[in-house]
Amino acid sequence: MPDGTTLPSPAQTSPAQPSPAQPSATRSPHADDLPRHSDPPLDPWSIATLDLDAYLSRAGLAGHGALRPDGDSLAALHAAHLAAFPFENLDIMLGRGVRADLGSIQAKLVGGGRGGYCFEHGQLLGAALERLGFGVERMLARVWRPDMVGARTHLTLRVTAGGQRWLVDAGFGASPAGPVPLDASGPREIGDWSYDIAAGDDPGTWRLRELQAGTWVTLYTVEEARVHPIDIAMSNHFTSTYPDSWFTHVRIVARRDPDAIRSLLGRTYTITRPGHVKERRDLTDREWATVVADDFGLAFSAEEHQRLAATADGV
Repeated sequence: MPDGTTLPSPAQTSPAQPSPAQPSATRSPHADDLPRHSDPPLDPWSIATLDLDAYLSRAGLAGHGALRPDGDSLAALHAAHLAAFPFENLDIMLGRGVRADLGSIQAKLVGGGRGGYCFEHGQLLGAALERLGFGVERMLARVWRPDMVGARTHLTLRVTAGGQRWLVDAGFGASPAGPVPLDASGPREIGDWSYDIAAGDDPGTWRLRELQAGTWVTLYTVEEARVHPIDIAMSNHFTSTYPDSWFTHVRIVARRDPDAIRSLLGRTYTITRPGHVKERRDLTDREWATVVADDFGLAFSAEEHQRLAATADGV
């Protein structure tokens, strides 16, 4: 040895004092103390916890015997969801944040009579569709911005039934008026609104476009990567807390009707009709509270309205 130490030969080692067993090079001596990896959960999105009857009752579809995993039922459920649950970020503006687990979403939207934003709408509608026998893929998308590539801050659904596929989105604010067929080619006409699916700029991406005043405008770009619940948790946290996120400094409320999109951005009330024809007016605090109650079906206390009115809306 380099330090001059002499090691005993095997013949010199006493059989009564065997060398201690050495741990395996491939196994930690503390392996039995480590948590064991379990199989992936059988219900990662917790759809079994959905109170389907309560959801359908809130959506005006009490009793779901007539609903089947087909295109007609999908369109009916999508329309009912849009009519019952507005898009809104007001809990963020009230300093409460947004919980994106299904239990919290049910308590807020179904039990509490509130609306929510994409991570809430997408998970609630997705769970209902799965319980009704539809195939559902949760997908994250990048909302189009003219100045930069945004983060994956939008949740949408790809739904399958009877060998057909649709893009189903009830949580975009300006959501499509109905399920958008994915297996058709060319523009998709839904009522008086026109949509299109186009290839994205990067491999494994595709874009949802809407015809607005004669021009095809990209709404968002979908990525084909598989989405897990932790991805939603991360995207929700970013969207609801990042200082440059619109959702942290502007009051947003919207409802998609068959013939119009009604939206509040700060104090500005806009009604958008097919062809992207817009009517706009600015509201006083009293008018804002009335519109939120009458046009969007949201109830807040006087103290909550005061807090919301005090927010410094800035776009």
